[in-house]
Formats: sequence, structure tokens, C-alpha cells
Amino acid sequence: MRKLAVLLFIFTCTLCTTSWAQEVLPNFTVVTKGNKKVIISWTNNYPVVKQINIQRSKDSTRGFTSILSVADPTAPQNGIVDSKAPDERQFYRLFIVQDSGKFVFTKSKRPILDTTRVVVNKPQQNENAPRVIISESVTPKQAEEIKEKLAPTPVEKAPEPEKFFFVKRRDSLIATINSKDLKKFRDSVVLKTKDTIAFAGSDTILLKPFVPKEVFKPSKFVFTAKDGNIIVNVPGAPQRHYSLKFFDDKSEFLFDITDVKEPVVTLDKVNFLKSGWYRFELFEDGKIKEKHKFFVPKD
Repeated sequence: MRKLAVLLFIFTCTLCTTSWAQEVLPNFTVVTKGNKKVIISWTNNYPVVKQINIQRSKDSTRGFTSILSVADPTAPQNGIVDSKAPDERQFYRLFIVQDSGKFVFTKSKRPILDTTRVVVNKPQQNENAPRVIISESVTPKQAEEIKEKLAPTPVEKAPEPEKFFFVKRRDSLIATINSKDLKKFRDSVVLKTKDTIAFAGSDTILLKPFVPKEVFKPSKFVFTAKDGNIIVNVPGAPQRHYSLKFFDDKSEFLFDITDVKEPVVTLDKVNFLKSGWYRFELFEDGKIKEKHKFFVPKD
């Protein structure tokens, strides 16, 4: 009869837990265990989800900033742990980007206290306890293989989630870029355009279009003299028929001159009632020759 040696006993413990049910998007669950860590989780039944960002604020309606972008937004069961919250009274919401650029902000929520308790049953040392017996006939190599199979499987560390930036022009969201493409985007704006970019928070970029400064160049036909009066200079008169229409700065009609009979005519600035910009339309033989403006100075 072969002698048997008992090398290893494996004891099992029973974990009795109660847990919360994950809400289905756009609803989600926010709980805390009272250890300054907040757990945000949800169930995803959307057919297409391009991006999910978790946002946090001390106010329920404003001041939200994104704290994390989910690595795989399509996962049916998902969630994150916020261990950097200032306190457990913060508000959370989700920013969900769906197909064709459609996006939605969920309602904001505060964490609720999770009262889950874990009860560990002590192992019972009796003859019915599960055990592993390795016979003396097993080779050392086979014994090592058995031990390797019984060893716990190492848990792989989840990859760091990708960070995304929202690009806005005024109040419109025009693009979403990840952090690895941020430098390429910035260089493209700086080198290929005259636009400027500015950060408006940790994850929001404002794109400010370049607006060239208007340089005023007076007309050679109707312009302001040094004394503030208006000069009409049409060398072709009276051989050609010239007429003028005058408007205020809001393009409201003021008066007209149906026939300019002299090459140079001076209009007293009192005809324009107050200082400011005025517009005119000059016609030559019934056809528009120029549309421009001039400035009437104060006395």
C-alpha cells in the first residue's frame, strides 16, 4: 500500500454581500462608502456610443468639468472610482456622445452612502473541508504544475483612460480631440491660420477666429474736407449725368441730389444734423459707380 502525504489544504470562505443595481443610461448610479471615494457606474443599452465623459461640480447645474473619459464607452457594464473628489457632496453627471455627433448631458446626482457589509465565514476545520492530496507517485514536475494551477490568477492593471479635449468656437462644439493629438492641432492652428486658441478649463479649448482690423480708405469722389464739410468731386460733370443718395450709418435714407452739375460741389455739414458715419451711393448715367461712406466730425 502506497503511503499518501497530505501537502496542502484549501479552505473556502463565503462572501455575503448586498449590492446596488446599476442604472441604465442615461440614468447612472453614484455611491460612496464614506472613505472619500465615489463610485460612478451604469448599464449601457445604447446601440452606438462614441464617448462618455464623467463630469463633476460643487453645483448641481453649472461649473461642471470633465474628470475622466471612459476607455471603452461601448461596454455594457461600466464605471469608475473618483478618489480625488474634494468631498463626498459633489455633483456628478455624464456627457454622452452618440452617433452623428449627437450628444446628451445626464441629470446631475450626488453620491448616496453605500451600506454594503461584507461578512466572512471562518473556515470549518472538519473532515468535509475540501482538500488536495498529492500522491508520492506524482513527479516533482507534476506537483509544480498542480501548484501553478491552484495559484490565483494575477489581475492585469487596466490601461490608463484616454483624455479628450472639447474644441469650441463661441458656444458651438466643433471638435473633440484626444490628448495625443493636442500638439498637432495646436501647431496646425498656429502655423496655418491667424486664429488663436485658449483654454477655458481643464478639458475645453476655445478657438478664436482672426478678425482683421478694418482700415478706412476714403472715397476719391465723396470725402470730408479739413473744415468738416463734404466735398463731391466728379470731374466728368456736366458731360455725364451724376446723382447721389445719402444714408445714415444704419442705411436709413436721408436725402438725394438728382443732378450734380459741377465737377466739384461742397455740401455743408449741417445737412447731416449730427456727427458720425454716413453712407452714400454715387450713380453715373443711371448706373451705380460707387458705394462708400464718410465721417462728419463734431464742430
